[in-house]
Amino acid sequence: MKSLKISALLLISSFAGFAQGDANYPKANYTKKEVYITMRDGIKLFTAIYTPKDASKTKKYPMVMQRTCYSIAPYGEGKFPARLAPSELMMKEGYIVVMQDVRGRWKSEGTWTNMTPVIDNKKSKKDVDEGSDTYDTIDWLVKNVANNNGKVGQWGISYPGFYTAAGILSNHPALKASSPQAPISDFFFDDFHHNGSFLQSYFFTFPVFGVQKTDTTSKAWYNNQMINPKTKDGYQFALDLGPLTNADKYYKDNFFWQETVNHPNYDEFWQKRGLLKHYNTVKPAIMVVGGWYDAEDLSGPLNIYKTIEKKNPNAYNTIVMGPFGHGRWSRETGHTMHSNVYFGDSIATFYQKEIEAKFFHHFLKGNGDKNSGLPEAYMFDTGKKEWETFAKWPAEKVSKQKFYLGADGKLSLTEPSATGSTSYISDPAKPVPYTEDLSTTTGFTPHNYMSEDQRFAGRRPDVLVYQTEILDNDITLGGEIMSHLKIATTGTDADFIVKLIDVYPADEQNNAYMPNKNIILSNYWQMVRSEIMPARFRNSFEKPEALVANQKTDVNVKLQDVLHTFKKGHRIMIQVQSTAFPLFARNPQKFVENPYKATEADYIKATQTVFNDSFIEVDVIK
Repeated sequence: MKSLKISALLLISSFAGFAQGDANYPKANYTKKEVYITMRDGIKLFTAIYTPKDASKTKKYPMVMQRTCYSIAPYGEGKFPARLAPSELMMKEGYIVVMQDVRGRWKSEGTWTNMTPVIDNKKSKKDVDEGSDTYDTIDWLVKNVANNNGKVGQWGISYPGFYTAAGILSNHPALKASSPQAPISDFFFDDFHHNGSFLQSYFFTFPVFGVQKTDTTSKAWYNNQMINPKTKDGYQFALDLGPLTNADKYYKDNFFWQETVNHPNYDEFWQKRGLLKHYNTVKPAIMVVGGWYDAEDLSGPLNIYKTIEKKNPNAYNTIVMGPFGHGRWSRETGHTMHSNVYFGDSIATFYQKEIEAKFFHHFLKGNGDKNSGLPEAYMFDTGKKEWETFAKWPAEKVSKQKFYLGADGKLSLTEPSATGSTSYISDPAKPVPYTEDLSTTTGFTPHNYMSEDQRFAGRRPDVLVYQTEILDNDITLGGEIMSHLKIATTGTDADFIVKLIDVYPADEQNNAYMPNKNIILSNYWQMVRSEIMPARFRNSFEKPEALVANQKTDVNVKLQDVLHTFKKGHRIMIQVQSTAFPLFARNPQKFVENPYKATEADYIKATQTVFNDSFIEVDVIK
């Protein structure tokens, strides 16, 4: 493990004006060509190709490609975006930039499918997926785009990150570098679900993903404003909506909503949309990128990296995790904030210059060997607020430690000597809010809650709080976290949400850049990580099982990885609750075969009990 402290002053002076950029640069320095590229099954995909004006037979450029469902506008060969390539830095360094509308979206032909299922053994030209579309596109590009050097890189954030991750499976020999950023790896565990629990915070997004267009178009064919909540209070709107069966008044004809409602378990529909089982042979160099506070796609980057590492030990496979929300590494903000937490200056610029640009340059312009000069894992410690580098992730030099959830509210390394428990009443009619910032509850997706102050939740009677004594020394959690809950409930189903929290000391001073002046960092309870686990899936995501009322039962909650140093003078806190609304849809707490079709009568109060032999197992970096 190696620490890297960045001089904020140096970066700011070196990259003054970088965030603004030069909107005229692409048009002044690139030519644009729009083409349709025919796939093996005859479907044509709309593609824009931007080539540096100084490209020639003696000055050839590699290509970097992004495939997206979100439109490659502006359309028209005389129209240019304000920026090309993954960053302004790379745009000015010079690459042939390729942008493509994926199958069934915008100006491309074909039928749209969310998370296109992978076909490993293609038997005819009709067997197509994102891997084959990527292969066919690259094959056409290297043969038809003038003055390319025969090397292609692919990148994308969020859904384009999924297309990048799926594009790895093309294994086209010209694809030399792939950087899936904030990629979705499985829709049952990322984005619209966490461990199968539906994210009701995504409720307003379904028009974007669940309406088919009828022809090629440069204009939106869906109405993203079809729901007018008539309030900025998304909590109240979702509560007034009632059971999810009432959503049919908005989404009866939305195919993705109907697919979601009719597949509540991890059945074949979801399984065939997952990417992880397909990474058996990986040829391009990989750099997976994510943000520790990505409220949309946190599990995807971690799981893709770990899966490729396990199945392809000889592949060039690396990971970068920064102190960012969803995709925020692609734009410099100067002072790097997430919610009220300040992490330093110009961190996105550091990533773009010292990590991303070096990766693509080495594999597309350099010799392309494994000696890229970059580490296996570039990970930001969100407690120390500095980059660390690792030869392996999770880190090798760790010790496993168990923190027990004491009946007295203490979080202790000592196993309890006597049986004890703590209980709370979970009422679906009065669910715990996931945030106290109501302005974020009617947007496309939530962002800030992942590092927000948790005092508002922990001071409710339906949230259990466990914390250590004040720490005498720094302790760094670096790697995986598993919560082993021993629970009982008076109902027959329940959700359990576990939150890992950094409790600041009383004398902590506010930083100068806090967006909410009403928040104080004195005793701030900063969320570091959280996750939900529906008890119905405790033994199988494919076959849900009811709980036996009042019977002690194991429910394990896997939290995504962290790299966070809890500093001397701070405390480590765990919170346990059963609702976080409307981030997650409410569990009826009465077992029903399909929670999406639960009626109002199915929602019941339940007393949840957590026993004191429950524990949180963490990796502590030595």
